[in-house]
Amino acid sequence: EVQLVESGGGLVQPGGSLRLSCAASGFTFSRYAMLWLRQAPGKGLEWVSTINSDGSDTDYATSVKGRVTITRDNAKNTLLLQLNSLRTEDTAMYYCAKDSFLGPRGQGTQVTVSS
Repeated sequence: EVQLVESGGGLVQPGGSLRLSCAASGFTFSRYAMLWLRQAPGKGLEWVSTINSDGSDTDYATSVKGRVTITRDNAKNTLLLQLNSLRTEDTAMYYCAKDSFLGPRGQGTQVTVSS
């Protein structure tokens, strides 16, 4: 059974940073691309970033490019998302997902950016 558990969210002031983690189990993590998605209050699910199976290729939504870095540690079955220069519009529940936008995802971790 695929299990994805996100952590690291919290309340941060504009301009601040957070590092989100996703612990994966129940599948061969190193064989799959992984994604970060987010859902802001009252809005639909939004793609944030993708990393390929070995971490050699990444992609970012325009809204976060230059402020966000996705990485993975295949030895530890862990996906990371470094969020810098956070803005109020980054406030959302953040999810990691396996393989595609519609793939299995975890329960999410809340990021709130507010002064």
